[in-house]
Amino acid sequence: MTATHGKDLRTGRSPWMSRPLRALPQSVPKRDLKADVIVVGAGISGALVADLLTDAGLMVILFDRRGPLLGSTPASTALLQYEIDTPLTLLTEAIGRDRAERVWRRSKLALEALHERARHLAISADISTRDTLYLAGDLLGPEALALEAEARRRAGFEVSLLKLSVVAGRYGLEPRAAILGHGNVAADPRRLAAGFLRNALTNGARLYAPVEVVGVESHSRGVTVATDVGPVARAGHLVFATGYELPVGVPRKGHRIVSTFCLATKPQPRAVPKAMPFVWEASEPYLYLRRDHDGRIICGGEDEEFADEERRDAMLHDKVAVIRDKLGRLMPGIDTEPEYAWCGSFGASPTGTPSIGAVPGMANCSCVLGYGGNGITFSMMAAQIIRGLVTGTGDPDADLFSFRRRF
Repeated sequence: MTATHGKDLRTGRSPWMSRPLRALPQSVPKRDLKADVIVVGAGISGALVADLLTDAGLMVILFDRRGPLLGSTPASTALLQYEIDTPLTLLTEAIGRDRAERVWRRSKLALEALHERARHLAISADISTRDTLYLAGDLLGPEALALEAEARRRAGFEVSLLKLSVVAGRYGLEPRAAILGHGNVAADPRRLAAGFLRNALTNGARLYAPVEVVGVESHSRGVTVATDVGPVARAGHLVFATGYELPVGVPRKGHRIVSTFCLATKPQPRAVPKAMPFVWEASEPYLYLRRDHDGRIICGGEDEEFADEERRDAMLHDKVAVIRDKLGRLMPGIDTEPEYAWCGSFGASPTGTPSIGAVPGMANCSCVLGYGGNGITFSMMAAQIIRGLVTGTGDPDADLFSFRRRF
């Protein structure tokens, strides 16, 4: 039995995949293995979990069925935001004001921790801070957007509500009301993940790939993992960091797989200001975009429920055409011709929040499930919560994302 439901997570090519990356040391095990923690998955989530656990002094083994950074990570557009997919006002209606504000605040803290950790490790990944424009749309019109701004200020976030004329005059965008936020982060997601993974390996982690985990036996003393290459691995704890390939036997908590479609234009730095904010819409589905390090516009959206890889991939051409049309109307005067086009699958949940923590019914096993549009931010949050769980130090917000929570 495989430990996860395997999927082809992306198609096409993102700009990050065209940049050379120094190989990460990996091998196939020849004998049985032992560690403090086994991490299944070597994308951005596995990299962050391994980094924080090795930093805490634990011996970590990583397994990946493809190889490091070959799953969903290269498909990310890397708009690293604290603002989650579900507006604060709507999340408050769903789970209550106190819990909703805690979720948003923890997302902000996780993003700041990610940025600080990357800076401390001197990771070179085109990292920069950005403002964010959240445009009125069919989910939140102008009046609802004003209430959303008030809710964010009450929760402690410094935001401004901008009029249509300001959005058009200051940013050259289609005139719409918008919330202006601050302190988000842009990066090359592949290089960012490689930096954290490389630091974990420097601290003693071992990476085995391509190796598939085909069975997990959990018990009160730890876990035993069977692999498709023969040797088994034993550890005190196991972490499923398999991204959007859902682990067998883990409660889904309403999580589902969604496909998103993306394009990157040719570099046009004169037409796209270097300090251009992230832009996304209060719509369902929403358009989202940013400028990359070279002056391209990275733009995505037109999300669809995942059916199968073949159907998703067949949509790419038409979806990119729709995105080009929307981008052209939103940013008149730029060249929308794509240099890159791709699609990827990601996890979504009813509230836009992930499930993180101990897996019910699987002793000494933890999992991170469902990321939405905040994949990398939530990956850092997950790494912090998992570190607290494994080391016994705990985490004050673990209850918000537990598999046993009621929402």
